[in-house]
Amino acid sequence: MSWQAYVDNNLVGTGSITKAAIYGAQGGVWAASPGFALQGNELETLIRAYQDPTDIRTNGLHIGGVKYFALNADQRSIYGKQGAGGVVCVKTAQAILIGLYGDGIAPGEATKVVEVLADYLISVGYVSDFPPFFN
Repeated sequence: MSWQAYVDNNLVGTGSITKAAIYGAQGGVWAASPGFALQGNELETLIRAYQDPTDIRTNGLHIGGVKYFALNADQRSIYGKQGAGGVVCVKTAQAILIGLYGDGIAPGEATKVVEVLADYLISVGYVSDFPPFFN
């Protein structure tokens, strides 16, 4: 399965995520919903936050040009809230999964979708040093 299929089917296709992307943990976009992209240094800030979340706890988390209040930040998962929506970011060995959700979607539903996909990728041993070739 291509990375775009994971975004389209396993994240957005659930109805619990409105936009999503998969980025490399070292940088670079692997797949994304149409019209969704990190801007400027947002990816670098997100990557640093997995090691030291002090900055996003103080200044918020910016994803796609939107500022989110950081609710949770640890070495695996970062959750943010903005108005009636939010963001769920989960890091695996080589990828960062990002899911946005909007009004009418329970944060727990969105969180579960992104976390379950991350668990799946971890369970199949996705530890490649390079993004895979697309099918």
